[in-house]
Amino acid sequence: MSGSFIGRLLDRVGGGARARNAEAVGGLFTGIVAQARQPGFYAALGVPDTLDGRFEMVALHLFLVMRRLKGQGALAAKLSQRLYETMVDDFEKSIMELGAGDSGIARRVKTMARGMAGRIRAYDEALAESGDSRLEVALDNNLYGTVDPVPDGALPAMAGYVRACVAALDAQPLEALMRGELRFAPAPA
Repeated sequence: MSGSFIGRLLDRVGGGARARNAEAVGGLFTGIVAQARQPGFYAALGVPDTLDGRFEMVALHLFLVMRRLKGQGALAAKLSQRLYETMVDDFEKSIMELGAGDSGIARRVKTMARGMAGRIRAYDEALAESGDSRLEVALDNNLYGTVDPVPDGALPAMAGYVRACVAALDAQPLEALMRGELRFAPAPA
């Protein structure tokens, strides 16, 4: 059918939608990574500035965006899925650049993906509660799992930041997110 006028027209329309989706995913993922790399998380709040610490910060911000897209229709669900796949692809490339062998890459990416599912569940359940105690436990387990002791005040400050991001993302029009536009709460200084 693509040889017909209508087929070519439909191909253009579908291709345009795919291109817009790719641009939106790229914009969102770029914004997530940029926010996750803000120095205040590492300097002021004591998140480890390591491969694991940076993974945790990207995972947290990815979760926040995916949470905002959840329940917003099929297009938002597809965007969320593509965003998750982009994160997995990015981590796979990063591990390859670090020199992991081909057999080790699949295992590490699988471990990261499985870990991300647990993080999503833990953060989602914690945010459903009005208090921050469960959120602080989830943040302690994930962001600060290798830090002993966690810096004084870091967990309440991070929980407050997460809640501020939820409010900021909820206030953004869905259409803006669908175009790849993203605004988090200000990162700690």
